[in-house]
Amino acid sequence: PWRWRCSPRRGGAACPSAGQIRAAFLRFFEERHGHRRLPSAPVRPRGDPRLLFVNAGMNQFKPIFLGTVHPRSELAQHRRVVNSQKCVRAGGKHNDLEDVGRDTYHHTFFEMLGNWSFGDYFKEEACTMAWELLTEVYEIPRDRLYVTYFGGDPSLGLSADEECRDVWLRLGVPASHVLPFSLKDNFWEMGDTGPCGPCTEIHYDHVGGGRNAAALVNQGSPDVVEIWNLVFMQYSREVEGNLLPLPQHHVDTGMGLERLVTVLQKKRSNYDTDLFTPILDAIHKGCRAPRYQGLVGDADVGHVNMAYRVVADHVRTLCVCITDGIYPGFSGAELVLRRMLRRAVRFCCEVLQAPPGLLASLVPTVVEVLGEAYPELTRNANQIKDVINENEAAFLSSLERGRRIIERTVQQMEPSTNFPAEVAWSLYGSLGFPLDLIDLMLEEKGISLDSAAFNELVLEDAKRKAGGPQAGQPGDTISQLDVHSLAQLRGSSVPATDDSPKYAYTLGQHGQYEFSPCQATVLMLYRDQSLQKEVGAGQRCGVILDRTNFYAEQGGQDSDQGYMIRLGQQDVLFPVESVHLCGGYVIHEVTAVETLRAGDQVQLFVDEAQRLACMTNHTATHLLNFALRRVLGDSTEQRGSHVTAERLRFDFDTKGHVTVEQLQQVEQVVQDLIKRNEVVHMAEVPLTLARRVRGLRAVDEGYPDPVRIVSLGVPVESVLTCDSEAAMQTSVELCCGTHLLQTGSVEDLAIISERQLVKGISRVIAVTGGRAKEAREIGQCLAMEVDSLSLRMKQRITSIPEMQNLSKEVGQLTQVVTSTAMPQWQRKELQTILKALQRTANTAIKKLELQQAEKKAQILLAKYCNQPVIIDTVPADSLSILMKVVNQLCDKSPGTSVLLLSPQASGEVLCACQVSKNCLPTFSAADWAMAVCTQMEGKAGGSPIVAKGSGNAKGMQGALTTALEFAQSKL
Repeated sequence: PWRWRCSPRRGGAACPSAGQIRAAFLRFFEERHGHRRLPSAPVRPRGDPRLLFVNAGMNQFKPIFLGTVHPRSELAQHRRVVNSQKCVRAGGKHNDLEDVGRDTYHHTFFEMLGNWSFGDYFKEEACTMAWELLTEVYEIPRDRLYVTYFGGDPSLGLSADEECRDVWLRLGVPASHVLPFSLKDNFWEMGDTGPCGPCTEIHYDHVGGGRNAAALVNQGSPDVVEIWNLVFMQYSREVEGNLLPLPQHHVDTGMGLERLVTVLQKKRSNYDTDLFTPILDAIHKGCRAPRYQGLVGDADVGHVNMAYRVVADHVRTLCVCITDGIYPGFSGAELVLRRMLRRAVRFCCEVLQAPPGLLASLVPTVVEVLGEAYPELTRNANQIKDVINENEAAFLSSLERGRRIIERTVQQMEPSTNFPAEVAWSLYGSLGFPLDLIDLMLEEKGISLDSAAFNELVLEDAKRKAGGPQAGQPGDTISQLDVHSLAQLRGSSVPATDDSPKYAYTLGQHGQYEFSPCQATVLMLYRDQSLQKEVGAGQRCGVILDRTNFYAEQGGQDSDQGYMIRLGQQDVLFPVESVHLCGGYVIHEVTAVETLRAGDQVQLFVDEAQRLACMTNHTATHLLNFALRRVLGDSTEQRGSHVTAERLRFDFDTKGHVTVEQLQQVEQVVQDLIKRNEVVHMAEVPLTLARRVRGLRAVDEGYPDPVRIVSLGVPVESVLTCDSEAAMQTSVELCCGTHLLQTGSVEDLAIISERQLVKGISRVIAVTGGRAKEAREIGQCLAMEVDSLSLRMKQRITSIPEMQNLSKEVGQLTQVVTSTAMPQWQRKELQTILKALQRTANTAIKKLELQQAEKKAQILLAKYCNQPVIIDTVPADSLSILMKVVNQLCDKSPGTSVLLLSPQASGEVLCACQVSKNCLPTFSAADWAMAVCTQMEGKAGGSPIVAKGSGNAKGMQGALTTALEFAQSKL
């Protein structure tokens, strides 16, 4: 019953399809061995800022391995799990991007088949299941399989994993096929610190034929490849580098679907399996290149086969990432995706000679291949195509602009010099040029990039980014308990912190919030990655209490601040800097002003102003979420939020730019809810019951069970009633945050920023209460200034300096409007008006300059009357006017070459010239201006026809002589 029925589709009559292979893996563990089947997590990591993409099946289970999972969460209930995880390795530590296309097995997107045990089975069962699946279900010949195990490391005091070796021997694997290897190959670590352990790998020999291929295992041979890795997490790597046994053992296995399909479909290349062949066929139909032949290296003339592999791989990754909410952008994972898309476009147009749109045309084929396993791809197919097409069009435009930048830079370069690294970095960072494309374009011109200087810029950028929030904060070692301390707390029966007092507040009769006092006992202190009973004065530590009224940072809401005092010692305050939740324990970050001991009785005081501001902004976030859905439609989904005492941030799906009218409507819906002063109802209910609520708003994250529901205006029990549609008409969300008890306390809300983060996702920033009122007042003041400027612009102005001053005022006011906190709808309106005013001013200045230039040109024409060369001085307020005088003269007398100088009050002399086309190529305007301005100790530049420059007034007379002599020598 465990064998699939062979299908002639794609893979051939005797070979199973990739879909059958994937399904057999999941069924085997779910039905025969009692594993819970979980869907793939999105490839956008959740709660791990150091990770660009989910790059392994175990990412979503990290909290279990680290021991930080909340004991009441759904995740904590898992014991045996199986799934097929979407993974992306591009950027960061695991980066396959530059290798993709060069060979037949590297990919940026791949599927990881995996089974896990969390404190349940261990080595014996894991190995037995793996062997059974490979040899009995998939029917892989046993003599083609080799297994490796950890051979020990004396320097770390680790002996060989003989337990694992003996399991394989008992399963009947010949001793010659059971091979020991070192730490590098058979010891898996999550990072520099944390859970780790020995692993056993299963390798497959593609050649077979009864030979012994043991010598080729782990030697990089394409004939003998690893197909499955079974990791036994039994240690924890400490900061000092030593290893300690974990309190609970776990199993984490991973098998790449692409490699497994290659084996079972009897292929040698992943690209020859039915995961890729339909995509490669679709590429061939849409381009002008010959059909894919699987060639690599020198045999792949023109890199055509490499281009096929790059495009096929990258379009899979693009589809999966865009579906999971990662769009091409300018930082982090979004930047990696942007470069990947542009790399694919470059291979499409430059190598495969395909017309624009090929990449998006492949989306339906990708959906056909992967859609059954990941139905979200099918639902988002049109959006994926739109994003790809829009980004491709932008890159093709950038490509042309980049060519012009390179052309201009090369023209200005000294002979035999390297291309400037700064320009290359700008092309790479700002225009998104792949580095290999820059090299190719420079190679065509016979020059090379200054690689050393470019690498320095890369290092500087990496250092700058490492200093950001992703690098981790200094308090991390205090706020996050290590796995051993967590195990020690639980082993000592230290109860999880009762943080229910954080919700203990009421509304007084005069409308003020009253927060109940909280008394607690210090259970344990945490410092230097160890639990301590006592911490001395001046030391920073984490304080674990039996109960607390402090809100720990979670659910997008900032943690509380405040202080604690020891009972009977009112004058000694222990400031609480921040609060974090870890494995059910609330950690208060404190700097001890005096010795603090376990057993001390303390009184807790939350900073009530900061808490109330967070409560106001969190409730306002729920109002905003509801209003956005009401105005923009029910498909508007929350993508993230962050609540602080100062403001709130909210990210959401959107099909286009949010208009001025929509922003006003959203604010109006919120204002109406505030005016109605709705009661905010909150209650804890079972998670399964909560998820049945129609219209419930919830983000993609794990919730505890029971879970807290926050409902505006409708009691929670009414929302939970069967077939109730109450949640469709108001805001009902799963939320652990602290909230106001009535919406009227929000007072006001102003959206002060709205922008698209990437295509399809917008971010709004809003302020409430007094800050919102202040923003509206500032908006009104700026609106009056813009009105005043508009009236002045309508007056008849004939002075160029006066109009230039008005233009300058428009520019300055535009900067103020752009940078000042004010309602976003009003900012957009004012920016539109100011943009029109700037155009009006520029047009007026140009018109006045032309009028002035015409008058000066008429005087000079009368003076020189059709002479072949005009050289003179003329008063002009700017180089722009002087250039226009020259242009007018040459337009009215086409055979004349003109050079004019204009002395300025500052002592500078402006120079402008134009050479008649009849005099080319012997007479160059650029050379003429350079000769004249050099005489005045100045600079010049331009083209053979038109040039300009400046110099010092002291050399003006000599410059006029030089101008005439130069012209005479060329004519």
